[in-house]
Amino acid sequence: MDFLMIPNQEEVTLWLDQITNWLGQNLLSWPVIFQLGFLLILLPLSRYLGNKLRPMASDWKQLDKTPQALRLILTNLLPMIPWVIFLLMLWITLGALIQLEMPVRTRFLINTVASLTLAWVIINLTTSLIKTRILARLVSLFIWSVAALNILGLLDFAEEILDAAALDVGGLRISVLMVLKGVISLAVLLWAAIAFSSLLERRVKAVPELTPSVQVLLGKLLKVTFIGLAVIVGLKTVGIDLSAFALFGGALGVGIGFGLQKVISNLVSGIILLMDRSIKPGDVIAVNDTYGWVKSFGARYASVITRDGIEHLIPNEEFITQRVENWSYTNSWVRVRVPIGVSYNSDLHQAINLCIEAALENERILDRPAANCLVRNFGDNSVNLEVRVWIADPQNGIGNITSELLLAIWDKFKEEGVEFPFPQRDLHIKDPIQIRSLPPETAQSPNITESPSNTGQETS
Repeated sequence: MDFLMIPNQEEVTLWLDQITNWLGQNLLSWPVIFQLGFLLILLPLSRYLGNKLRPMASDWKQLDKTPQALRLILTNLLPMIPWVIFLLMLWITLGALIQLEMPVRTRFLINTVASLTLAWVIINLTTSLIKTRILARLVSLFIWSVAALNILGLLDFAEEILDAAALDVGGLRISVLMVLKGVISLAVLLWAAIAFSSLLERRVKAVPELTPSVQVLLGKLLKVTFIGLAVIVGLKTVGIDLSAFALFGGALGVGIGFGLQKVISNLVSGIILLMDRSIKPGDVIAVNDTYGWVKSFGARYASVITRDGIEHLIPNEEFITQRVENWSYTNSWVRVRVPIGVSYNSDLHQAINLCIEAALENERILDRPAANCLVRNFGDNSVNLEVRVWIADPQNGIGNITSELLLAIWDKFKEEGVEFPFPQRDLHIKDPIQIRSLPPETAQSPNITESPSNTGQETS
């Protein structure tokens, strides 16, 4: 490995001469010094005026009559108001100098600063659409740096410096410029691939002819395909031969086979579930001790939300290896059984009719199949009935429909005088027991006992 990070002496001398000549021609002169002083006056003035105008713009943004598009522009423009005022002042100054036919050297620095400020404002407004604040700052700073070098005429010079800092790895020359170009191109391509695949995924989900599982499967395949193409194109743009990764790819495959066995198993299980459509988003399922509805499928897990609002991330492998109850696999009909007990003194025919009437009055209970009430058995204290009803929305809960039905039966039983059972016990005495009563004075003195040897004597 041959490191070339330090340029030779002739290149360093050439670079220093270029920098010195540029400073002497562009900065070390009286017109430039006067322009620099003028800019130092405009900066605090524009900041002061921006702080005065910012509350007015904020109030204008909050008005109901302000259009939504203008409100969005004002939201992104509020932090940039001082720079916009500074840019307007520079343009007014440049216009005045041009009208006075001043030499180019007297407005060179102001023109350059105006171009840099315009680039800064445009770049910040554009990157404000990025949700991550730190990422937006980094992107805006990088783009502005490139634009500034281009405006100052130093872009080619900077590329030469970055390209000179390089090293050789196995016959492949890797420079700082090459790494930067690769990272930038790969980031842009990945962003474009994810954005385009998300757009296509939304279009696929809007097709009503496709089932939810097929929609999710197509969305995942599109995303994986576009991301893979973005990586390949990104490596090709910087001149990297993909055949050099053949050995690395083989080693990576072995590592995936051993170290990432569970990850690959969950990934394959997710693809199988999406293809056979045994479980799909929107299904009501019960796996192990978890009961809820499937919100979404991921590459590694499925999101299941319970009635308590808790979101469980269940690995896809469990849906393949464990027993799963899918309450909406063929259809969403679910039968609910509610046990009821009535007293032996009640009219069973009347109690059955009241239970069916209470079921028919509930909106969630289906008319077809019809509700039914059966006599299950004769218990120790009650006649045990069972109300059987059907619902079509198990995702809305089972316990609440049971509670509503029991409460309706309670009200109807109370209105019609149907008795609820109470525990009853009969006590049978087989052998009679002789009970001897004591004299009143003896019963009131618990400390006096009768001695078996001296009958009639009192001992304490």
